[in-house]
Amino acid sequence: MKYAIVLPDGAADDPLAQLGGKTPLEAARIPHMDRVAEHGRLGRTVTIPEGFTPATDVGTLSVLGYDPLVCYSGRAPIEAAAKGLSARPDQLIFRCNFVTVLDGLMKDNTAGHIAQAEADALIADLQRELADEGCDLHAGVTYRNLMLLADAAEMTLRCAPPHDIIGQPVAAHAPHGTGAGRIARIAERARAVITAHDVNRRRREQGRDPVTDIWLWGQGRPARLEPFASRFGLRAAVITGVDILRGMARLMGMEIIAVPGATGYIDTDYAGKGRAAVRALDDLDLVIVHVEAADESAHLGDAAEKVRALERMDEAIVGPLLERLAREPAWRVLVAVDHPTLTTTRGHSAIPPLFAFAGTGIEAVERAPFTERAADAGGYWIAPGHRLMEVFLRG
Repeated sequence: MKYAIVLPDGAADDPLAQLGGKTPLEAARIPHMDRVAEHGRLGRTVTIPEGFTPATDVGTLSVLGYDPLVCYSGRAPIEAAAKGLSARPDQLIFRCNFVTVLDGLMKDNTAGHIAQAEADALIADLQRELADEGCDLHAGVTYRNLMLLADAAEMTLRCAPPHDIIGQPVAAHAPHGTGAGRIARIAERARAVITAHDVNRRRREQGRDPVTDIWLWGQGRPARLEPFASRFGLRAAVITGVDILRGMARLMGMEIIAVPGATGYIDTDYAGKGRAAVRALDDLDLVIVHVEAADESAHLGDAAEKVRALERMDEAIVGPLLERLAREPAWRVLVAVDHPTLTTTRGHSAIPPLFAFAGTGIEAVERAPFTERAADAGGYWIAPGHRLMEVFLRG
């Protein structure tokens, strides 16, 4: 049996006025995702356990068969695994975003999707300036960076994800708990470095919004996960443009397939990911393709771009995978959303997202398109979400 999983990050949404009352999935032309739903099982699953912040980390752990209640230790430690970073017993690992805060509001959680060279320059200078605070900073993919903080293992903080507070007053979402004062001091010192930096001088000359702050969140200690091969008996690979999926893959013992042009943004190389996924099935049992573009489009508040992202994904990834799998004597494919990202709020939602799977031994039941309303009408639920993988593979 050959298996493929496509993860359209944040694809689920609400009906939108700018799309004539349709959701992006309803408005998009996605014949291949629809084919999966129409020839297999379509439903919803609870990927975000009660009390958890809806995000890619928790939602994708659930989809891949791991119970967040048992194994989740924070987003940043998973991303650290992607870079091979380890933490001392006294260190806490934080996600460190570059953001733009104007008039006290979170204007942009990505600092205008800061260029890699800009981010690298800022991280290098912040490392020099903040070393005496016990900060060890590591550049990631554009705005997504990491910080290891010494003498912090006892911190008990609650920190808001910046992508969930776009347009809101940042003062209302400041970190709170044990160690919050230290985090505020680090952020204030970082702000002074960033404000005076050459990166911002050039941005002002170009008429661009400045990078104003670092935003620390997603903190935790190093994570450990049971190998996927031991858990499910399959050799698997992940194709993605972001460290959160690369980190999961590394922790689960999966192969990571690099695709030039996989950016983790709306300009990602869909076709490159599709070709890599098709090739991977020659040697592996399972290939997992993660695409961030629909999520990023919703964070931008751009419904039309979200529709385009879904259509590109369907054409360049889902279609070629279905064509390749059809040559196998036995196969299955799963399309699963980790969480909704709502274009109206530009933030994540914990509403259970939809999934569809089809292939050998799976009876067509709903015979409906891959949409939220069709999933609701069918009434097929899998809860908790980490059961989905077992049902897909063995059901």
